[in-house]
Amino acid sequence: MEIPVQYWWLLPLGLLIGAFGTLIGAGGGFILVPILLLLYPNEEAEIITAISLTVVFFNALSGSLAYARMKRVDYKSGIVFAIASIPGAVLGALSTAYVPRHAFDLIFGVLMIVAAIILWLTADDKHPMSSVMAPAPKKIVSHLTERRLVDAEGISYRYAFDLRVGVVLSVFVGYLSSLLGIGGGIVHVPALAHWLNFPVHIATATSHFVLAIMALTGTLVHVATGVFVHGAKRTAILAIGVLVGAQVGAWMSNRVGGKSIIRALAVALALVGFRLIVSEY
Repeated sequence: MEIPVQYWWLLPLGLLIGAFGTLIGAGGGFILVPILLLLYPNEEAEIITAISLTVVFFNALSGSLAYARMKRVDYKSGIVFAIASIPGAVLGALSTAYVPRHAFDLIFGVLMIVAAIILWLTADDKHPMSSVMAPAPKKIVSHLTERRLVDAEGISYRYAFDLRVGVVLSVFVGYLSSLLGIGGGIVHVPALAHWLNFPVHIATATSHFVLAIMALTGTLVHVATGVFVHGAKRTAILAIGVLVGAQVGAWMSNRVGGKSIIRALAVALALVGFRLIVSEY
């Protein structure tokens, strides 16, 4: 497959998206989609989401492998959440074809502003997506699921959560991620950390694991419907970038506080959101 020279600038973009998306466990789709929307104003929404979901898959796969080496993936919870996300991911991928481009831009513009608010409020110097580690519960309530993990550095994590809430959340995230091509990590990570009491490092790593399966499901739907082929060359370049960038992001997760970086991104996302909304009027 010969790739035009004008697409090669997407390689450094993929590197940045891979690194930052893995750093915060969000997959990078929430950054990539608005960029693609602005770069390709005449492209159908389903092509944009197909490209983004495929890139998110490679990003999440690479990041998951890195986090697996750190032993921070909660596989038991992740597998349950991933299975729950599959029906939503399939339905979301199929629904994209029925969303007009102008409506898609408006929806995504609003989502960007919401994401910007979430990032701004949850930014912290210890880690981008949460302010505190989940405390070890003194007493486990009977209906809660308890997990104990020890990572590669010997740090022990103990936490408990309502598995039913996680399943319902995953169905919703699966649909939203495939519909908009964002991967869903921007919702999943803060939800795991704040609603389900996951320690932030475990939330980030587990979200990436779920994201890989979720994005792969949506991508396969787009391949089956013949949408993916129209963006294959652009996807290939971006995928190469995110595969490398994701490893960098996982390495940075222990070394970068990033409060100012996250808040700068939040401002940028808000501006992009307003730009997408205004462009439709």
